[in-house]
Amino acid sequence: MRQDIRVLDRVRGAYASLRPSEQRVADYVLKDPETCTRCTISELADQVQVSQPTVIRFVQALGFDGYRNFKYCLIRDRSGGAAREACFDHLGGFDLKPWDQLEDLPLKEVRVSGGLLEEALKSLSVQELDRAGRMLATARTIDIYGVENSCTPASDLLTKLTYLGLCCRMHTDAYLQQIAAAHLGVADVAVAFSHSGCSMDTVKALRLARRAGANTIAVTSRKNPLLAKYADVCLYTGGEDTVIYGTAIFSRIPDLAVVDLLYMGIIQSDYERFSRSLDKSGAVIADRGYPEA
Repeated sequence: MRQDIRVLDRVRGAYASLRPSEQRVADYVLKDPETCTRCTISELADQVQVSQPTVIRFVQALGFDGYRNFKYCLIRDRSGGAAREACFDHLGGFDLKPWDQLEDLPLKEVRVSGGLLEEALKSLSVQELDRAGRMLATARTIDIYGVENSCTPASDLLTKLTYLGLCCRMHTDAYLQQIAAAHLGVADVAVAFSHSGCSMDTVKALRLARRAGANTIAVTSRKNPLLAKYADVCLYTGGEDTVIYGTAIFSRIPDLAVVDLLYMGIIQSDYERFSRSLDKSGAVIADRGYPEA
């Protein structure tokens, strides 16, 4: 049922199909909706002299998933729609509503994250992952680009490649990314992260790297973004129909999975070499943690 239908109209439309006890709740809501906006579920049940499960069945019969949802929409209608703006899809499809409780969020986030990873699994090419891993394993210098939320997977890749003993760098300043890109050569590799595939600074950096002769890798959610035009290897993570701003808190999830896959692919390409590198890196910081109590 559409969420923009006014609550009282829903009550009138569903009235004939309600049970007698539910019709008593409907009568009270239609008679005094203002009081209902201030009632808890137990208070409404007491006013109508029905059980709380009856109230729950009533709101579910109207198409609401719970009393909080029903009450919020009733308040929204009574305020002339001012609260309607709070339902703007700030999170681009993530099912977060003003009446949600904190305990509702973990399951919702896990579901969204799991869906994005499933989409990435369908979209990623194993052959392209292998090509990208081998490029990185044999590169003289590796440049990594990303802005805003894409800095997270970019930084993670920098950390992992450094542990493997590979020469890499990532400037957090977009201008410096572009300047560094212009100085690359044919023995170098540039990796660019952009969920949309059209972040202006990231596209420019990868274009400059390509013009300088470097091998280029793009990680993006979309099949035909501008970024892919300048990539020798493009790793698609799927989810191309999502709202960019809305997925800001989720877009890094498939990107981080790609970073992990590249990391493991590089190790697998020369297991002995990179095992030694990891041992060496680990030895350097072995004494950096506090001893266990």
